[in-house]
Amino acid sequence: MNKGNFMETNLVMEGVKFMFLGMGTVFTFLVIMILVMNLMSYIVHRFFPEPQPSVGTPQQANAPKDNKKVIAAITAAIKHHREG
Repeated sequence: MNKGNFMETNLVMEGVKFMFLGMGTVFTFLVIMILVMNLMSYIVHRFFPEPQPSVGTPQQANAPKDNKKVIAAITAAIKHHREG
């Protein structure tokens, strides 16, 4: 066997080993990061739950009943924008 060919094969195999080592390191880091983020999400939701809306109050109690002023303002803004 030619010694030069053996060295090239050895370098290729070493490159493949480093490639899998690097990919394995990145994969392991990503798995650990996902696990830590899920744990953090669990802790945040456990100790700081989102407030539940009360049953008696309507959702849009503060919403205006008459939108004519809002529509007029939007129309004027569009007209002003188109005129330049």
